[in-house]
Amino acid sequence: MKPRAILSDVPPGSAINVRLPDAYFHDCYVITIPDTTRTALGYFLTALAKTPPWVNSLMALRNKMVRFVGLKDLGDLGELNPSKPASAYAPGDRVGIFTLISNSPNEALLGDRDKHLDVVLSIYKHPPVQGGVQSVSVTTVVHIHNLLGRIYMLPVTPLHRL
Repeated sequence: MKPRAILSDVPPGSAINVRLPDAYFHDCYVITIPDTTRTALGYFLTALAKTPPWVNSLMALRNKMVRFVGLKDLGDLGELNPSKPASAYAPGDRVGIFTLISNSPNEALLGDRDKHLDVVLSIYKHPPVQGGVQSVSVTTVVHIHNLLGRIYMLPVTPLHRL
């Protein structure tokens, strides 16, 4: 059975909590999986490597459209070096469309800044529970800078629920 992401509260111990005040948008989803061996960033890399083609198609469309208003072309969500292990990433490295902000075994913060908004993503590995399962939370926090940020978030907000 495929694990299912469930809307959740932001984990109280997550470093992303300091970014919640005044956020224009935030959400958090938790997934429980039968693998406790990876780091937080390792789980993220695994998910990015399995990015569905339709997501990359939406990213390509996004990248074409935003050029007209001077925003960055972020590339594909799952654009990774498949031979680079999670342990080889350092703050400042690109990970897909994001830049690694901080990295510990239990939490990775990634983000992107542009003239219209700042986005930060947390991959948070919860303390393991009995039975060999692992819960991982993915939290997104967005701070907008201007009207363009508000307009940009109109289609992004509902897509985040997919």
